[in-house]
Amino acid sequence: MNCIIVDDKISSKQLEEFVSKCSSLNLVGTFNDAVSAISHLSKHKNIYLAFIDILSAGTDSFDRIGSLGNPPNIIVVSSTGKYARKAFDYNVVDYLIKPISYSRFSRAVDRTIKYNLQKSAGNNENKEVFVKKGSTLVKLKMKEIIYIEALENYVTLATGNRKFTFLNTMKRLESQLPSDIFIRVHRSFIVNRRMIQTIRESSLDLIVGNNILNIPVGKSYRALLMNYINVVDRNKTPF
Repeated sequence: MNCIIVDDKISSKQLEEFVSKCSSLNLVGTFNDAVSAISHLSKHKNIYLAFIDILSAGTDSFDRIGSLGNPPNIIVVSSTGKYARKAFDYNVVDYLIKPISYSRFSRAVDRTIKYNLQKSAGNNENKEVFVKKGSTLVKLKMKEIIYIEALENYVTLATGNRKFTFLNTMKRLESQLPSDIFIRVHRSFIVNRRMIQTIRESSLDLIVGNNILNIPVGKSYRALLMNYINVVDRNKTPF
């Protein structure tokens, strides 16, 4: 999920460190004032989360961000809680009071992802994308894509009966795919969440028609995967 930070130079360093540790986030910019941040947001429509310090951005930044055509979700960071009521009036996702621990930061990010999934659930499956095959472009629906695999400087996109290999990176592709359908489970694999049948300690099975496809699960991605599935008795989950 692409994100930005709006904070002073000192505090933004900690947020940058936290973002770099979070596999579900991709930092695309750090800004020390609202003017430059809003200018960037107005030109880039694929930023879904903004960490905003109210003292750096100003309380009027909520109105200005809200007026954008495609405003991001907002997580407020502040040294005081006195702006919380005003912030939640603007439907911010969370409000973090400095100093911020990484565990509290992670919970706020998890809340944002769940909020996005609820908001966009079902809206993206029928969206279409064109992928290159030779000298032609082939139209696919998002729900047809089963998994994406990294192959050095190329990626392979697989459907039920076809594969498309083209020049791209997993990081760029991950930021372009809807997170309510796809989840990265390994350094080399992104999978369609709805096709996950079984999850093991270090792998998962995708059900593809009458076939089962085994995909590895990386250690750094397992926690995120487990956080976004429904487990009946999570206390007894074996990993």
